[in-house]
Amino acid sequence: MDLRVAVGDGVHLRVRRHEGAREPSFLLVHGLASNALLWDEVAAELSRAGYASYAVDLRGHGESDLPEGGFDSGTVAADLAAVAMALDLDDLVVVGQSWGGNVVVRLAAEHPALVRALALVDGGWSDLSEEFASWEECEAALRPPEVDGLRAEEMRLYLRGAHPDWSPVAIEATIANLRAAPDGTLVRRLPIPEHMKIVRDMWDDPPLRFYPALAMPVLLVPAMPRQPGRAARTRARVEAAARLLVRAMIREYRDGDHDLHAQQPQRLAADLLELA
Repeated sequence: MDLRVAVGDGVHLRVRRHEGAREPSFLLVHGLASNALLWDEVAAELSRAGYASYAVDLRGHGESDLPEGGFDSGTVAADLAAVAMALDLDDLVVVGQSWGGNVVVRLAAEHPALVRALALVDGGWSDLSEEFASWEECEAALRPPEVDGLRAEEMRLYLRGAHPDWSPVAIEATIANLRAAPDGTLVRRLPIPEHMKIVRDMWDDPPLRFYPALAMPVLLVPAMPRQPGRAARTRARVEAAARLLVRAMIREYRDGDHDLHAQQPQRLAADLLELA
């Protein structure tokens, strides 16, 4: 079931609810330029186990409103707190992927009563100012490619080739990061200027400063690169982050995609159920 929830300043977010009667419920938060549909297969597994979940399209993403501002982690975390209040949710297992990990770290630090446990899926621990020598280098590396004007079938063929182990559900959910224009071509839902505002906020305000406030269990789920050198650097960053936490667990996904929720939804759901 899709809901529309007001979070202030006239902004409404789409929330996808999957049914379940057991406690706790799950709050599922996508990454940059993604959308809530990427969580559908994970949510289906959680629902089969009896747990409700709420996957949110963050502002400017998916079917949520695209306001003029508020593309910083503080505002987006406040949006999630407003969703929880509107839907009378608390004591949640909160899951954030990629940039969504940054957002849920801040949510958990500033609204700890909402969060029973936290899962960070290949995100929530990076400091871009340590990964790049300058903002200009970071900006050039992380500016997204121009994809406006492609047709859905072109995008579908590309994604099938790039991710042969993804299901058709995950492929279609990724295509939904764009919307169809009247002429049948695709257009980004999150425009590049807003995308880069989020990247700049990630540069200016990395999440590690909030880690000392996280008293709840935190599961860190890195997608480990195939290359040994890159895997070692990822492991070092994740282990350093875990040392800042009171109750940290690490679950590595070797040869994992950044979008683990798309690539391995059943395994990820099993790990989230164990955390719950």
